[in-house]
Amino acid sequence: MIATRTLRRARILIVGCGDVGLRCVAQLRERPDRARVFALMRRPEREQALRAAGAVPVRGDLDARASLARLAGLASTVLHLAPPQKSGDDDLRTRRLIAALTARRRAAARPALAGISSPALRPALRPNYRRASGRVACFGPSAIVPERTRRLRRAQRKHLTLVYASTTGVYGDCGGARIDETRAVQPANARAVRRVSAERLLRRATARGALNATIARIPGIYAANRLPLARLEKRTPALVERDDVYTSHIHADDLATILLRLATHGRPARTIHACDDSELKMGEYFDRVADAFGLARAPRVSRAQAEQALDPVLLSFMRESRRLANKRLKRELRVRLRYPDVDAFLRTLPPHP
Repeated sequence: MIATRTLRRARILIVGCGDVGLRCVAQLRERPDRARVFALMRRPEREQALRAAGAVPVRGDLDARASLARLAGLASTVLHLAPPQKSGDDDLRTRRLIAALTARRRAAARPALAGISSPALRPALRPNYRRASGRVACFGPSAIVPERTRRLRRAQRKHLTLVYASTTGVYGDCGGARIDETRAVQPANARAVRRVSAERLLRRATARGALNATIARIPGIYAANRLPLARLEKRTPALVERDDVYTSHIHADDLATILLRLATHGRPARTIHACDDSELKMGEYFDRVADAFGLARAPRVSRAQAEQALDPVLLSFMRESRRLANKRLKRELRVRLRYPDVDAFLRTLPPHP
């Protein structure tokens, strides 16, 4: 009985098990079904931390396809939280992951008679037609293989679900407009271009029945250990009000909840904004955090001054302004956020002098 229950436990694979991935593991451990969680591990020194969290480490590297062979059939649900590689327009890591997860399924989908090429056997491979009840029925390999493929695709959609953690950076600069998931993507930097590539790869894999992918577009993540305190202490400037940009946010615990909810309730190839209700400009966000921790507010500079003084990576975030609608999150997934906005989280912090 115990062995049977163990075999029936859900199996979840987390690819890119960092801070958010570990929060997913913690939430899964609190559930009564106690799914068995695997975590792809590239660096051996992470093994102890993953095991302590309750995940089973699996050695593999998204940059080395041969190391991913063991992933096929390992789990029925995959949380793909790993970022793309740092160069190129195509997300090669996601491409390799899809190939590894579906390798055995593609092999099973090959027709059993595909290797037969002898001329003597060709007549036997021709389809046979028979008229019955005014309809033409087709029998033989040409009819059997498509039906087999259809059954296989239905089984794949049922048994292999993938949730991809993308970014709202795929939209580029929206001029502060409030947008929903129907907004066309317009990536403005190389990072976002690779994210768009990953989304397209997963949609194509879903369309051909290789897996069932759902996409979460994620804005800035915050938590007690993910606040811009170091930036405030260094006195890194923010933009003045007239030049500032709108940013969206989500607490790391709420994000973990959303990702796990997508794994069970996400629609195929559907995109969801994983964001809270905040509508803050970047400078306002920094000011709220500074006030909560009793720190000096960030100095303000014009955009022209920022272009001369700030790091190019930081500047790339200051060039994109948008406000995200999260109606799909609430209506389709029915997620109730623990922290509806940044202020709700900051109010939970102990007072600082």
